Amino acid sequence: MEFKNLIMERRSCRKYAASAEAAPIEEIIREAQMAPSWKNTQTARCYVSKDLAKFLPEYNQGNTKDCSTFILTTFVKGLSGNGVNDKWGAYDLGIHDAYLILAAKNHGYDTLIMGMRDEEGIREYFNIPESEEIMSVIAIGKAGCDMILRERKPLSEVMKEV
Repeated sequence: MEFKNLIMERRSCRKYAASAEAAPIEEIIREAQMAPSWKNTQTARCYVSKDLAKFLPEYNQGNTKDCSTFILTTFVKGLSGNGVNDKWGAYDLGIHDAYLILAAKNHGYDTLIMGMRDEEGIREYFNIPESEEIMSVIAIGKAGCDMILRERKPLSEVMKEV
């Protein structure tokens, strides 16, 4: 898909179609790995499960009811930015996650990025070490409804030129 079309068509999906078709998760994650990171530290980590809804608030359990799978993303703390702070790790993971959702869309799958979750339960479920910062739960599947483009703010509100 052409990049401009890809970014114009990607939306947060809050209703998935029940489908037995599984997303090509390994390929999507492999493509997300191409995201740049500070000094190529590649601190992003992905944990994949079909069973993460139980760690989400009730409204997101409903939003993701029929998604095909979940990807939990984390980053290894203290590596990006010479370990001075973890802002670069979070920044790098944001770029990684953007690549991931665009790769999913390019493969014909829709996504929802969620931050609200039972972090302790997820850490225990996957046995995630304390050296990793849990950031996002990303649902992936086929949309079960039309997704509309919400109005964007005028450029004058988001850009300043001096």
